[in-house]
Amino acid sequence: MRVLVTGATGFVGNNVVRMLLQQGKKVRVMVRDPRADKSLAGLDIEVVQGDIKDEDNVRTAAMGADAIIHSAAMVHIGWTKEKAMRQTNVEGTRIVGLAALKHNIRLVHVSSVDALGVGQEDAPANEETPREGKTPCPYVVTKREAEEELQKLVAEGLNAVIVNPGLMFGPWDWKPSSGRMLISVIKKQPPLAPSGGGTTCDVRDVAQACINAIEQGRVGENYILGGENLSYFDLWTRIANLTGRRPPWRKLGPYIAGAVGYLSDTWATMEGKEGEVNSAAIKMGSLFHFYSSNKAKAELGYKNRPLDQTIEDAWQWFRKQGYLPA
Repeated sequence: MRVLVTGATGFVGNNVVRMLLQQGKKVRVMVRDPRADKSLAGLDIEVVQGDIKDEDNVRTAAMGADAIIHSAAMVHIGWTKEKAMRQTNVEGTRIVGLAALKHNIRLVHVSSVDALGVGQEDAPANEETPREGKTPCPYVVTKREAEEELQKLVAEGLNAVIVNPGLMFGPWDWKPSSGRMLISVIKKQPPLAPSGGGTTCDVRDVAQACINAIEQGRVGENYILGGENLSYFDLWTRIANLTGRRPPWRKLGPYIAGAVGYLSDTWATMEGKEGEVNSAAIKMGSLFHFYSSNKAKAELGYKNRPLDQTIEDAWQWFRKQGYLPA
């Protein structure tokens, strides 16, 4: 089996590539600049240069593949970069879907729980929960629109499934992505944690579910890939305790959160550049992104390893790569 992986230099994609190779699959990746990224160095893969926003590039890359795992995406929780995210997340996904439809091959689209509805502390959401309550920042909006574009193509005969991972940790987070949270807790030991929470999972378990979805799962269906549902306060405390750091001492209150969001947005307007701390990120951090993964467990064979093991492995990987002190 030959699998085309988009976003192969990213967190999910890089783990998918390595896992496919371990399982004896042939792997083709499409990257914009094959020389610019060390994340693929030394891997026995076929590299195609191209951009997912270019129909000809994607159509050519998909030729001869048996399946596509589409993990390429632009991620920024904020109010800016809408045009760039729409081009990558929406138009890029539509183009990948068209290529899969043309070549009549299976497509596994890696979306996010951020495209779904909101769970509660005592009532985790599932795939059928109404898609309301999330902060309507460009990332949330474009991930939802990307799924809508794929569903249109499914109606035309596209063989596709959609997976929605939660808050992932683990190795091979080169950029880093969600690993920035772990790095921040270890390096900065912040005293205040966001007031919400998330569904935590290991990127390697997500990668295996993506591979399973090539042959399992129903066409047009969403599958949540989550795990242990934790408040950010409890998650940060666990990270701190496992790595020998000082845990946070309380949750961020609504008044302080509102003030920080307002000041951050004002500063971004003055400077012309939005940082990671902004009102959209703070609002998203106040929500409980709690989800059930029962459907994926039943239909994709999705399994979760212990979160403590995931945190330990991620910590050691970041130390080995020099992101954190050894």
